[in-house]
Amino acid sequence: MEEKWHKLKIWPLYFVAMLEGKKSFELRRNDRNFKVGDYLILEEWEPSTKQFTGACLTRRVDYILQGAFGLCIMQLSKV
Repeated sequence: MEEKWHKLKIWPLYFVAMLEGKKSFELRRNDRNFKVGDYLILEEWEPSTKQFTGACLTRRVDYILQGAFGLCIMQLSKV
């Protein structure tokens, strides 16, 4: 099975936590059919200005916990 690459917005608070290694998961609506082995390109998004900051991280999806209401929690690792 071929992995997919997904570009996603991430708010600065969560971006910094992930950059510092404090956060290794992502809670999302699974509207993109995320799969183990996929890659997330997390682009820092400033909601107050509605602009990207230019910073980004890439993470690999290692595990997915499917939840109710179409939500999922993805365990991520550094690439």
